[in-house]
Amino acid sequence: MDKNCLFCKIIKGEIKAKIAYENEKVFAFYDINPQAPTHVLIIPKLHISGAPEIDDNNRTVVSDLIIAANEIARQSGIDKTGYRLVLNCGPDAGQAVFHLHLHLLGGRKLNWPPG
Repeated sequence: MDKNCLFCKIIKGEIKAKIAYENEKVFAFYDINPQAPTHVLIIPKLHISGAPEIDDNNRTVVSDLIIAANEIARQSGIDKTGYRLVLNCGPDAGQAVFHLHLHLLGGRKLNWPPG
């Protein structure tokens, strides 16, 4: 945990969030500025600042996030119609909080290209 990280504070309960899912490795909560009817942020409980920090020592964290996303999509009823998973890497990509997080978006038709 990083004591200055917004998402670490949410995991610890220091900042309130509407929880969508939790297990021993992953914490997921609804985005406060949703871009779709279902917009959940899925984060590892282990503090990793972003995708560039993924290596052989922590590579399973990505599958943990996707497995959680699939379960949240099922629980939300968007698994049959489709959903988008977004992982922003760095400020130019839109990453605003530097704790690895996967966006789960769904509940409406999502256009392509995004952006």
